[in-house]
Amino acid sequence: MTPRFWAVGTFAVLLVALIGFAAVAVPWHRAPAPRADQLAALGRLPAEQVARSRAFHAALRPGSYAGMALGLLAVLLLGLTPLGARLVEFAGRPFGDHWLARAVLGGLLVVLVTELLTLPLAAWRHTIVVRYGISTQTWGGWSVDLLKSFGVGAILGALVLAGFFTVTHFAPRWWWAFGAAGAAGLVVLLSFVLPVVVEPVFNRFTPMSDGPLRTELLQLAARDGVPVKDVLIADASRRTRAVNAYVSGLGPTRRIVVYDTMLAEATPGEIVSVTAHELGHAKDNDVLTGTIMGALGAAVAVVALYLLGSWPWLIRLAGVDSIAEPRAIGLLLAVTTIAGLISGPAQSFVSRRIEARADVHALELTADAQTFEAMQRRLGTVNLSDPDPPAWEHAMFASHPSTVQRMAAARAWARGDR
Repeated sequence: MTPRFWAVGTFAVLLVALIGFAAVAVPWHRAPAPRADQLAALGRLPAEQVARSRAFHAALRPGSYAGMALGLLAVLLLGLTPLGARLVEFAGRPFGDHWLARAVLGGLLVVLVTELLTLPLAAWRHTIVVRYGISTQTWGGWSVDLLKSFGVGAILGALVLAGFFTVTHFAPRWWWAFGAAGAAGLVVLLSFVLPVVVEPVFNRFTPMSDGPLRTELLQLAARDGVPVKDVLIADASRRTRAVNAYVSGLGPTRRIVVYDTMLAEATPGEIVSVTAHELGHAKDNDVLTGTIMGALGAAVAVVALYLLGSWPWLIRLAGVDSIAEPRAIGLLLAVTTIAGLISGPAQSFVSRRIEARADVHALELTADAQTFEAMQRRLGTVNLSDPDPPAWEHAMFASHPSTVQRMAAARAWARGDR
């Protein structure tokens, strides 16, 4: 039996495992959020605030969609023509065309080209969020964060590229098996590492001082059966006026993080309510669920790439000999980008179901639907969320239920509709 035969079988098994795990772990039932309650909640929001939120998103849409289109066009051009292969050759030439130099430097160059093409649109977006008062960053601060993001991405990208193409170089027939295992393992590792290594690159975290709020948050976590290491304050105000709180990390690294903007804008009860929502994610092991699904999805993607490599027309378009060689990095980027666009709505749907379950958890843990609704109103108002976005856009891109959906769900819960 050939490696391709085993790859087909492995792909089928992993795909079934991914679908089966999702069927069991994802909360497909959603608590009711009647449209009548949504419209009633929308009517209670200040009309000028709703208009401002919608104007903000209307201003963002052209740049956002143009950026998506330009990014897609760039990766298709680099992946489905020989241009990407030539860029990789160019990057490797000063190092004697060594395969590892091509893999790492060529891969980073291909990604950098796509990032630079969309950079003007990202800058335009920054002008809009500054104009509407969401961002507090100067161009200097924005540029520093951009460079930090590029740096983190370059380090992670270099490690992934070096690892992947080392496997393809030394195990040309069975690289898909080692690559699938490595990709799954990397997803798991990053779930533990990113919160404690990458988050401090962009924010400073200080322990919340002893006081009634810290005590209440720790007691809330203890009552919920979710042990946390500490309660931290993130200096989010350095870059934004948006408010948020979250539970970060797994196991011994888990901590409650509250934005300093949240402390300034929200009431203690609202902070408790949003923390209860985040504790719901920890209680239901949503991070672990996402990690397992991500690991299975990464493994499926690697095996799929191997199987796609047998399509001669695809290889010819890219001007390469094999999908496993460094010169095919542009093709790999194009394929993964298209796969991400196709799977994006499904991922958003799953995320909304998980977020809706966490909302119910917050309501049950605090037994305070009124404060929950006030918290959602606060989040939507300060963060300039569109409270009732177009249905098609919400279905395609939204990771959370809309503001009016969450407020309606609280009203339904208070009436006993579960």
